[in-house]
Amino acid sequence: MQIRLFKPSFNNDEIESIKEAFKLPWLGYGKKVKKFEKDFSKFIGSKFSIGLNSCTAALHIALAVNNFKRKKKVLVPVMTFSATAASVLYNDLEPIFVDINKDNLNINFDDLKKKYTKDCVALLAVHFGGHPCEMDKITDWARKKKLIVIEDCAHTLGGEFKGKKLGTWGDFGCYSFEDKKIISTGDGGTLCTNNKKKFELLKSISFHGWSKDPWERHKKRKNKNHWYYQIQNLGFKYNMNDLIASIAISQLKKLKNFNRIRIKILREYIFQLKDLKNFTFAIDYRLKNSCYWLLILKTKKRDKFINYLKLNGISSTVHLMPLNYHPLYKKYKAKTPISNKTWKNLVSLPLFIDLKKNQIDYIVKKIKEFDKNYFNF
Repeated sequence: MQIRLFKPSFNNDEIESIKEAFKLPWLGYGKKVKKFEKDFSKFIGSKFSIGLNSCTAALHIALAVNNFKRKKKVLVPVMTFSATAASVLYNDLEPIFVDINKDNLNINFDDLKKKYTKDCVALLAVHFGGHPCEMDKITDWARKKKLIVIEDCAHTLGGEFKGKKLGTWGDFGCYSFEDKKIISTGDGGTLCTNNKKKFELLKSISFHGWSKDPWERHKKRKNKNHWYYQIQNLGFKYNMNDLIASIAISQLKKLKNFNRIRIKILREYIFQLKDLKNFTFAIDYRLKNSCYWLLILKTKKRDKFINYLKLNGISSTVHLMPLNYHPLYKKYKAKTPISNKTWKNLVSLPLFIDLKKNQIDYIVKKIKEFDKNYFNF
């Protein structure tokens, strides 16, 4: 048996949606993108959404739209994907790395407050693995400090915290549709906000800084000088296109069912693995109204465990290590003792909605075998 770590879930629905896109005389920035943006806003509960080519692009322009002064500071969890901190560097700002919680790998609120200085202008709250950050505490505190709050929702889509969708607590929510994510379009992402003024500027800088995007100009082609536009801002080529949007529309329709299946799979894992002696769950999974992307265990013999799984046809990985371990970020020194210790024990296991019961049983069987013979490894 060979079991993958991640796998997107497609069927004939996506194929038919793509066929429909190809029948139209427009594959670029067009009405499919507009439909997806409308559908996404309705689902997530935000006033405005912008379809983009990645969550990386969303993070970049969510900071860029605020036009912060150079070298100002942004608070970032030290355990996150590289794009989170890279978005800070793209804007000529400096990351301040914050430690994580022991029980869920999210940004530690107490350390967040300690790391704050008057030079800080924003913070990036990453819902690691899909587990919600303490957004009520974070947003209340951030408002007092006049900080912009950007939620990195690359690991979740549709998950809630205290009855409110993740990505709608802060000033901006950033989502990923990359190949392995909750919904997949190969690559893609979305940025949502309730700030109309910032939304209009975000639309401009997401497409070259133009005053009118191509679809808007196309719709007004019967008007005099419909072609006219101005370059008002320094922008980027970050837009989603109709081909990607056609897949996203189909995937979004399935999202609620996807999340129900993820909860069912996680519940099965948790039930079967609850009595392990040499493993613990790295996240305090709370499954009601959740959307988790990662199943992560902790064990002191992680590398031997990964190799054991590999020999038995089961994919696993060390998903992330602290960013300040990487050469690019070493100069941004910070005391992060919890992440320094915790990451050495982390291993991510297969989690995707097409994972079958017999595959879960097989994975569990091999984990229990390793656990039973732990001291022989």
